[in-house]
Amino acid sequence: MSKRRKNPRSADQAPKREKVRDIFVPRPFEGLADEAEWIALRELVPAASAPLTLAPDLVERFGDRPVTLATVLPMAWPAMTKPDGRIFIGLQRHVQSGDVSRDLAVAILCALQTAPGGTVSVPALPGEGPRLQDVLVDGPLDVTMHDGFEFWLDEDAADDSNVKASLERANASIYPTVRLAAAPAAYWCRVPDKGHVRWVLPDQEDAALAALSRLAAAGELLLGDGTKFAGMFRAHGLLVPVWDIPGAPEAAEWEAPLAEFAKRYAEALADTEPLDAAARRARQGLLGRQLTLR
Repeated sequence: MSKRRKNPRSADQAPKREKVRDIFVPRPFEGLADEAEWIALRELVPAASAPLTLAPDLVERFGDRPVTLATVLPMAWPAMTKPDGRIFIGLQRHVQSGDVSRDLAVAILCALQTAPGGTVSVPALPGEGPRLQDVLVDGPLDVTMHDGFEFWLDEDAADDSNVKASLERANASIYPTVRLAAAPAAYWCRVPDKGHVRWVLPDQEDAALAALSRLAAAGELLLGDGTKFAGMFRAHGLLVPVWDIPGAPEAAEWEAPLAEFAKRYAEALADTEPLDAAARRARQGLLGRQLTLR
C-alpha cells in the first residue's frame, strides 16, 4: 500500500510566521554619553522629558521632526505623534524586549514612519536591527523635571473632561522628585513617611561594588545623622545605592551630604588594591542587602 502523499501548501494559505528572536543586552545604554541618566529616567523619575537629536541620515529621510524623550506616556505607550509633527518616545512602557535600547530605537523609527497625529504601532519584539546608539546624535541629556504630566498635552486637550480626569489620576501617583546637582543621575524623592536619595553609579559594577565595600568597612557609607543605607539594586547593568533619609528636609538640604559622599566614593574607586578582610565582609553584606525597586 503506497504512502499517503502530503498535500502541498495551498496558494491561499498564509505563510508560516517567522519567529522573532529576542536579544538580551545587560547594559542597553552602554556607550551613550549619559548612560546613568538614561537609567535614572527609566527607573527613578516619574515625570521628566529631554529633547533628542536624530542622526543625520534619519533627518535626510524623514525631515527634522522634533523628538522628545519622556519618562512615561499616556497608558505607557511606547511612542506618540502630534499633529504638528512632534514625536514623543516613552522610556517606561508595559511591553519590552531584552534590549531596551533596540526597543526605543524601533519606537523612534515607527513614529518617524507615522503621519503626524497618527497612532504609532510598535512591535513587541523588535528583533535584530538598529539601536539608540545608531539612530541618535549622542550627547548629554538636557533633562526637564515636571510636577505633572501636562507636558503630554496640546493646549486645548485639557478641556476634555475625560482627559482631565485621566491626567488628575496620573498626577496623583507622583511622589515629589528632585534632580540633585551634587552628582550626575542622583535624585531625591519624598514618599509618605520618609525620603530617599538614589544615585545611579556610572562605573562598571565590580568597581562600584568594591568602592562601596571599602566605604562600608570604614563606616563612611551614610549621608549623615538620621540616614540609613537601605541597600542597592542593579538597573540595566549599573548599581544604584539607596539611602533612607528623614522626610522633612527639602532636596536642597541633601546636596552637600551627597557631594561629600561622592568625593569619598571617588577616592575609594581610585583605590585598586585588593579588598582587605573587613571590606570583603562588607561586600558580602552589601550583596545580601540588594533591593527590588519594583
